[in-house]
Amino acid sequence: MPQLESKYMGLTLRNPIIVASSGLTKNVEKMQACEDAGAGAVVIKSLFEEVLGQEEFGIQDSTGIHPEAYDYLRADLAMEYGPREYCSLIYEAKKKLKIPVIASINCVSAKWWPSFASQIEAAGADALELNVFTTANEQYITASSLEQLYIDIIEAVRSKIKIPVAMKLGMYFTSLPNLASQLCLHGANGLVLFNRFTEPDIDIKKLALKTTFQFSNRYEMHRPLRWIALLAGRIGCDLAATTGIQKAEDIIKMLLVGASVVELASILYKNGVEHIQTLLDEIREWMSSQNFENIDDFKGKLRFTKATDPELFLRAQFIEVIRGYE
Repeated sequence: MPQLESKYMGLTLRNPIIVASSGLTKNVEKMQACEDAGAGAVVIKSLFEEVLGQEEFGIQDSTGIHPEAYDYLRADLAMEYGPREYCSLIYEAKKKLKIPVIASINCVSAKWWPSFASQIEAAGADALELNVFTTANEQYITASSLEQLYIDIIEAVRSKIKIPVAMKLGMYFTSLPNLASQLCLHGANGLVLFNRFTEPDIDIKKLALKTTFQFSNRYEMHRPLRWIALLAGRIGCDLAATTGIQKAEDIIKMLLVGASVVELASILYKNGVEHIQTLLDEIREWMSSQNFENIDDFKGKLRFTKATDPELFLRAQFIEVIRGYE
């Protein structure tokens, strides 16, 4: 039987499927369900910097509002776990689970996270995922200053802890290869591509702003596919694929272009975490059909530097394909 053991940021996973930070991993019972369903690792539901700011310094001292935090902050924050409860959650999860437990924090600054990262490490987390995003809403903010924020955060956290650190990125960068390389040079062990954010909308009856949310769709997988292919083997850290991954063949494609693991959420919300086993069975079936005994036999086989037609990863304009619709 083909072996699915995978390596990610120095961690050994029984397979490359990680349950992404979400409501599916918000407590120990749900994380145990993920493990029982076959997950290789779990990323605990994120703690937001705004919560840390409210508890420790007052919310007005936070340097900004993370796009994913709007609805979270409207809710009763007392009902959500804060920094102390979060560390307790990590501790309890590590007592019960055998698979790696990865902590996750959503941050928009390097203000408080270095000391809190040390607490996360002390609680027993196997790794830490930094979910960073900030919006340039002033004309004087430059691309380089925004990118420097990411570097400052990874440097500050890396200086305090020894466990592996991944950074989860959005897709809106002028030169992602340059930023990715800099993040790895400054201490990132892994990059997670790509994050999805809520978007603004308007309620025309109430004349009020609102935020949107929907599960990812399969077409969205092509963007992380492109960029993982372009980055794999060319920067000094591992790559995790996320967004739009719906089927076993999508996971296989991500591994073929060089991803070490995939992070899933939407498809597990739709089909239940039990669907993990179906995906694993289908990956093994494909590996058997291709005579692959383990993940390393085909990982990165079609990345940019190894592909027969690498220029296809670079093309972004319609040429022949659209003619069938004209």
